[in-house]
Amino acid sequence: MRIRILVIDDEESITEILKYNFEKEGWEVDCYYSAEEALHHDLSIYNICVVDIMMERLSGFDFVKQMRYNPATERIPIILCSAMNGEDHKVMGLNIGADDYVTKPFNIPEVIARVKAVLRRYGTSTQPQVEMPKPVQPKENSVSDLTFRSLRVDRNEKTCYCNGVPVKLTRTEYDLLVFFLTHRNHVYSREEILKEVWPDEVRVTKRTVDVNLARLRKKIDSFGQYIETRVGFGYGFNENI
Repeated sequence: MRIRILVIDDEESITEILKYNFEKEGWEVDCYYSAEEALHHDLSIYNICVVDIMMERLSGFDFVKQMRYNPATERIPIILCSAMNGEDHKVMGLNIGADDYVTKPFNIPEVIARVKAVLRRYGTSTQPQVEMPKPVQPKENSVSDLTFRSLRVDRNEKTCYCNGVPVKLTRTEYDLLVFFLTHRNHVYSREEILKEVWPDEVRVTKRTVDVNLARLRKKIDSFGQYIETRVGFGYGFNENI
């Protein structure tokens, strides 16, 4: 059985980094952005939880207490993560039932090592299961990745990566990025972009293009600068900046 890990942190970038690195270990990972959201699900299926302390409503401390009061989850190990590095906070976390405490900013190899150490204490094997290789089936209608420097879009899996780290895009943001990467060094008006990216049956305004492009630029970090605004004309992906 594969290790299943629950990650709870209200910072999306942190959950994505942890998810990416934990999955590289062969573990299954689910992420929630609040303790109350996680508590609405069946948490007994997880082998371990990695939880932030400072969240908007329920804190990581509150989450630990609720897990320990529930017979179905009382023995699931929990590692707390927090920027609070005072000894009092560490002692409090351990006293209420946490199994370990990691301070931010954390070192990913250290976090992985601590997860493995806690699981070993609970008698859970951290070695990925060896499965018999399956015959490789050719993908039907597979298409090549779109790349620009260290920005990559996997059009088969509908995923985006910046510097090897997965970026969570909405369907519209993904479609916009694919459009620009396949139509480089050309300026398109908002009307042209609306026609190419939005289905005919969806009624949107030109302002919708601006809003979605602003979000896309922010999510793809430094690559956002290559999506240029040409005042009076529209937008274009300029790979020669």
